Amino acid sequence: MRYPARLLHELALTSAEQEPSSIALRDAAGAMDYATLATQVRSFAAFLGAVRTGRGDRVAVWLDKCREAVIACFGATAHGAVFVPINPLLKPEQVAYILRDCGVRVLVTSYERLRTLEPELSRCPELAHAITTDPKDEAVLAATVSRHAWEHAMNAPPAPHHPVIDADIAAIIYTSGSTGQPKGVVLSHRNLVAGARSVTEYLSNERNDVLLAVLPLSFDAGFSQLTTAFSVGAGVVLLNYLLPPDVVRAVVANRVTGVTAVPALWIQLTQVNWPRSIDEHLRYFASTGGRMPAATLSRLREAMPRAKPFLMYGLTEAFRATYLPPDQVDRRPGSIGKAIPNAEVLVLRADGTPCAPGEPGELVQRGALVALGYWNDLERTAQRFRPLPIASGALLPEMAVFSGDTVRTDEDGFLYFIGRDDEMIKSSGYRISPTEVEEVIYATQLVAECAAFGAPHVALGEVVMVVASVPEGSTLDLKLLQACCRDRLPAYMVPREIAACDTPLPRNANGKIDRKAIAKEYLGRAKRHGTIGPLSDPL
Repeated sequence: MRYPARLLHELALTSAEQEPSSIALRDAAGAMDYATLATQVRSFAAFLGAVRTGRGDRVAVWLDKCREAVIACFGATAHGAVFVPINPLLKPEQVAYILRDCGVRVLVTSYERLRTLEPELSRCPELAHAITTDPKDEAVLAATVSRHAWEHAMNAPPAPHHPVIDADIAAIIYTSGSTGQPKGVVLSHRNLVAGARSVTEYLSNERNDVLLAVLPLSFDAGFSQLTTAFSVGAGVVLLNYLLPPDVVRAVVANRVTGVTAVPALWIQLTQVNWPRSIDEHLRYFASTGGRMPAATLSRLREAMPRAKPFLMYGLTEAFRATYLPPDQVDRRPGSIGKAIPNAEVLVLRADGTPCAPGEPGELVQRGALVALGYWNDLERTAQRFRPLPIASGALLPEMAVFSGDTVRTDEDGFLYFIGRDDEMIKSSGYRISPTEVEEVIYATQLVAECAAFGAPHVALGEVVMVVASVPEGSTLDLKLLQACCRDRLPAYMVPREIAACDTPLPRNANGKIDRKAIAKEYLGRAKRHGTIGPLSDPL
């Protein structure tokens, strides 16, 4: 019988006790079984003790997806420290902000990345140790920072670790905000372990699964591939892909059974040939981080007819939130499903009362997955994490996360995403969801990708604008696309202008189409060229 893990690192250590020879990880260096993973997790924890890492001290990991990154994250919590996964796409200045913001004491990175960070180290006063994973010459570091080789950490003698309970902080995951610097979401062991158990329940994960990790480990859905797999003793393939065909090749070569990606990547993967042999092993594909366009989903199901589609919605502030069962995909197009096991999702009005079916309201989540708040940011924590009305007989209020996302339910309680409050387009008194406009444009099959956003208008408040990328090997017929929008959208939702882009649309660090960056660039360029006001001309 499997020992029920309570702490994050116990997910891997328990699987090592049960199935020591099973493959836990595959990366560019080859395969690693659970026994080896457990040994190296304990060695890293011992090393942290040797360099006097305190209980709750932060250990940042700035690496591509590799075994060292996984070992450092799980080894940090095994010692009683807190891991901070940093997206490998971030620039040194952005990394330095995170190091300062949460007072990182230990940094695990590569030699080349450390060199690019050297000019910033003097502004990271709490950073005491840097561990580099590749053997290179000594870097010139700030006098207060000691450099260690990864091999040194792996040879550390056993050492005592700090006591840990499931309410303790395990991780800080930085997520972009609508304004200002990124904020660090504080997650407990309980959050991460409860999330792993919930996901494995609805995905029916088991020991024979092989999961492909294509999303960054600094993204909650990316790290979830590790926790999900380790909780059942399954294997994870760590992939740093360059092009979409690399993903398909990895699925085939490793006989992957489950893939989770964001819609932007799935859109690209519909343009790749999927061999029929996929049906022999691929059990499911899952999408998170935004609504999957219906046309994209249809093409994926044609390419992978035996794989079950799981459409998911998640908050970093609650790790996971909802999923739509595969048997409901055709019955409820556009739905993000219901709450995952061991969570409750509410749809509330501004006064805190429940919305009726069909009535838009804010998505609010309660339960064991709700994070502890934002690191060192009481103001934003108070805005997003708020008490629910006290239940009958309770003495203390329960904290829930108020997502800022507008959703509605149908008569059966299935949820439908409308938009984020900070992305909604307000035109002529209407609130327009950019994803709803994008869905119609994708359905025309005339574009490769698109992003809708609002532009200022004196009379209407805002009007809808769209930037769309040209399908590979073809041209974009803007007049036909505009006509399709007029046929399929009410007048107030029809884009005032659609601009063509010859390259893939910009992504954020987690691989999602960066609607805010696209809007900022487009509106800035239009204003410089005098083609946009504030707009006052009628549609």
